[in-house]
Amino acid sequence: MGAIRLRLARGIGMGRRMIADGLDGAFLAHRAALERFVRARCGDASDAEDILQDLWIKIGGIAAVPDDPLSYLYRVADNLVIDRRRSAQRRERRDDAWSALATGDAGEASPAPSAERTAIAKSELARVAALFDELGEPTTGIFRSYRIDGTPQRDIAAHFGLSLSAVEKHLQKAYKAVLQLRDKLDAEND
Repeated sequence: MGAIRLRLARGIGMGRRMIADGLDGAFLAHRAALERFVRARCGDASDAEDILQDLWIKIGGIAAVPDDPLSYLYRVADNLVIDRRRSAQRRERRDDAWSALATGDAGEASPAPSAERTAIAKSELARVAALFDELGEPTTGIFRSYRIDGTPQRDIAAHFGLSLSAVEKHLQKAYKAVLQLRDKLDAEND
């Protein structure tokens, strides 16, 4: 029985489909267990869902199937939890530093952001808008429908005349671009 599982995990004897879907297939087959694993480490269901989405995006660009796809998925998920925690700590330090600068003698925060912070926010917003302009349609429309409007993927697929798989690929493309921009902005602000 163990040899059969090993063969299935590695895609031996399963043809091209298993090899092409190795990590995707392992992710989908073990999504519930991965979610429990991530939730136990981050403590928040919403963060766990976001981390799983990040994991899905990361594995979408990997062509080679590792020897042990499940172990690989758990390792990447754990690394994403650590990255999210570090990012939250950096954000908290940055917010604390901003609060310290924005407080007056009475210890109350200024009701309006500084001119510098406003300029930075406008610049970051312009970069996000440029990113979505660069992604173009239908990726931008699919992303907005799903993430902002909350439209189910099946409805989006019907609206755009695409398969569900194509909608997921467009979402992966958008998420990957947004994550790269977020990392770039975090690096610039640190």
